[in-house]
Amino acid sequence: MFPGMQDRDLPLCVDLDGTLVRTDLSIEGALALLRRNPLNLFALLAWLLRGRAHFKREVARRTRVDAASLPYDARVLQWLRDVGPSRRRVLCTASDQAVADAVAAEAGCFDEAIGSDGERNLGGRAKRDELVARYGERGFDYAGNAPPDRHVWHRARHAIVVNASPRLLARVRRECDVERVFERRGGGWRTWLRALRPHQWLKNLLVFVPIAGAHRIFEPDAAFAAGLAFVAFSLCASAAYVLNDLLDLDADRRHPVKRRRPFAAGDLPVAAGLVAAPLLALAAFAGAILLLPTAFVLALLVYGVTTLAYSLFLKRLVALDVLTLAALYTVRIIGGAVAVPVEASWWLLAFSMCLFLSLAMVKRHAELHRLASGDGAKAAGRGYAVGDLGFVRRLGEGSGYLSVVVLAFYVDSTRSAMLYRHPSVLWLLTPLLLFWIHRVWRLARRGAMHEDPVVFALTDRVSLGVLVVFALVIASAI
Repeated sequence: MFPGMQDRDLPLCVDLDGTLVRTDLSIEGALALLRRNPLNLFALLAWLLRGRAHFKREVARRTRVDAASLPYDARVLQWLRDVGPSRRRVLCTASDQAVADAVAAEAGCFDEAIGSDGERNLGGRAKRDELVARYGERGFDYAGNAPPDRHVWHRARHAIVVNASPRLLARVRRECDVERVFERRGGGWRTWLRALRPHQWLKNLLVFVPIAGAHRIFEPDAAFAAGLAFVAFSLCASAAYVLNDLLDLDADRRHPVKRRRPFAAGDLPVAAGLVAAPLLALAAFAGAILLLPTAFVLALLVYGVTTLAYSLFLKRLVALDVLTLAALYTVRIIGGAVAVPVEASWWLLAFSMCLFLSLAMVKRHAELHRLASGDGAKAAGRGYAVGDLGFVRRLGEGSGYLSVVVLAFYVDSTRSAMLYRHPSVLWLLTPLLLFWIHRVWRLARRGAMHEDPVVFALTDRVSLGVLVVFALVIASAI
């Protein structure tokens, strides 16, 4: 650098993945192809064997970056805009050139974008050589976030460190002239808890329904087996939530609430999710294989495979998506039954399918009601449009009221007479259930329903009151 040169005379070069945006766009592109067709995995492996630059070029050719919805680091973006046009700003990234161009155009604060070209992967040493060849030794400032960026920082005038680990930041401070630091945000255990959604594990309490119905809830062996089933389903569910969030990044970012999910918002790296999901699933199945009957392992396998199919394509198919959700709730009940084992009656399974189909339709109704209020015409990542609102409501209300009918038939059956000393008391359950379903759908019609009705039921005071009275009625009948 020549003596007397000012900041405005030197270009400001900025990395893309992990720096300007809080994600890795190459991995996201690969996930988009897998969501489109899981068999694309073989193509991805073939492209990777020909080099990372070729891999990124082929992925970029087959996917489109929704640059407007990406999780930009607002601090970095504002800083670049504050720098203003008086200084040349260059986006320099190992992502493909097409991706770099799309992001630079959306950001609106870059004079040039440089990316991988299908032959050379512009990362680490290659990026360093390119910038030195263009601007000379110490002839540029560079903003980056990862260990490969050390090669570039060593040849830059100033280092700007963004979202780096404490260890990397300390090392860069020793080796380079650090001008500015943007501290890392997110990624702690609280963020991981949000991604794993432990509040959703409450749904897995359904595994205790069969032993409660068989009046074995206070037997230690039965309760222990059901508890193990609860843990296995919870780990498997968390694996499914992580995988679903990874496959649904684009749709989540266009959603007013789901865009705050850790992977969509960039609070957790996508690569970490790709490791966490299989580890959680492995833990669930290892525990099940070692401690529970084979029939439970099969039930858990059905749950896992069905959840994967739902994440990949079933959730985009009208009606089949909600039937799948209802079936997943019912599989939890079956899993709880075979873990002990106890018999799960057909009355219970029919009741479960009808009730949870209704609640699944409540979830879709809430999404469509929000869209009808002016946020769009079609649910992102789903097969429903605003025009389906009436269909969703009719099917949901009908299946809910049908669950009351199934319950009434059960109360009047010989099976209830065998299990309860005062089966006639169980008739009080039908008006309770009818009241609750009517209330849920009345709130849904008014747009006051949470998009997850099961979470709503477990946090709503009236619903909890109904649940308590429900339990008291059953206890009185025993």
